Amino acid sequence: MSVASGLAEVTDADFQAEVIGADLPVLVQFTADWCGPCRQLAPVLKDIAFEEGDRLKIVQLDVDRNPETTVAYGVLSTPTLMVFRDGEPVRSMVGARPKRRLLEELADVL
Repeated sequence: MSVASGLAEVTDADFQAEVIGADLPVLVQFTADWCGPCRQLAPVLKDIAFEEGDRLKIVQLDVDRNPETTVAYGVLSTPTLMVFRDGEPVRSMVGARPKRRLLEELADVL
């Protein structure tokens, strides 16, 4: 668990169990410690995780420490937000965005 953001952190080792095998849709933030927009996005994701926790699981994956998953999903920049449903990526968004816009973009996958 990353203390800085308050969001659960997944790794190459547990990605399969935590994301691919999840019952709920999962929003994965591909992030990095050095990424300013990632830090801006963290409180937004924390709010959404609190409000939508019964419909959506939100986790973070550090791209520097987990290259296998990062490469497997073609993540080239941070933050990349990827929504997985039934083990498949169904939506991908790049860059920080305000909470309202993110909720609008997630409406059809929730």
